[in-house]
Amino acid sequence: MVVDQAEVDQLFHALADATRRDIVRRTLDGSHSVSALAREYPMSFAAVQKHVAVLERAGLVTKQRRGREHLVAGNPAALAAARDALDRLELVWRDRVARMADLLAADASADNSPDNEDFR
Repeated sequence: MVVDQAEVDQLFHALADATRRDIVRRTLDGSHSVSALAREYPMSFAAVQKHVAVLERAGLVTKQRRGREHLVAGNPAALAAARDALDRLELVWRDRVARMADLLAADASADNSPDNEDFR
């Protein structure tokens, strides 16, 4: 579970890019060499390497050297940490919305009470 806000920021920064999200998706299905990944995108090999480096720093993928190739594998635990961070945010916002609804309901019932001077 990610606790550190800087780690959460790094995760979501890495996932903010469509190419990086696609690399994560592809590498969760199995390891791929960086060169195999690069063949799928309309960008340079160096650009794909940079995307992989961002994902690796965020912990979303791991890179292992096999001979001359670097194999990239997805890290499901990092995605679980991102989901956990989103779940915690959802709880915070659901609580805030519920409190606002309670305040609005209380205000509306005070406005409709017979003691309200606007109704006299």
